[in-house]
Amino acid sequence: MLFPAKEYKIVVVGLDNAGKTTTLYKLHLGEVVTTHPTIVWDIGGQERLTTSWETYYRGTNAIIVVIDITDRARISIIKEELFRLLGHDELQQAVVLVFANKQDMKDAMTPAEITYTLSLHIIKNHDWHIHACCVLIGEDLYDGLRWIAQQVTGKAPS
Repeated sequence: MLFPAKEYKIVVVGLDNAGKTTTLYKLHLGEVVTTHPTIVWDIGGQERLTTSWETYYRGTNAIIVVIDITDRARISIIKEELFRLLGHDELQQAVVLVFANKQDMKDAMTPAEITYTLSLHIIKNHDWHIHACCVLIGEDLYDGLRWIAQQVTGKAPS
């Protein structure tokens, strides 16, 4: 069981075409695990919608940021949005998981390159983790959720 009986809230954010909805479908329709109530919001990533993200922040335990690691032209936008997220009072206790999606693509950035480009190394007030994945085939998604579960519950999932 990934999460114990307590309800946990996870906000999934990312720019359009990053893989947010596919991530949720893979997690929901993939291998079934025993679950307990977990609220997940798939928030649109188009620029005009990013200002509405804060509506969903109250009580959030974890943030999943889904990034298209082949979209080098917009990496600065996701960096700006990430640091805007981290500045909200409602998210001060949230852990951050970066799903570096599309790792199977030829021109994908490496996790080290993403860490540097997004300045993840300067985040001191949140536990964070970057996890390379390929959402289309569901590769490594549950490893990322296990990391979140361990962070928010303080123990390894069973």
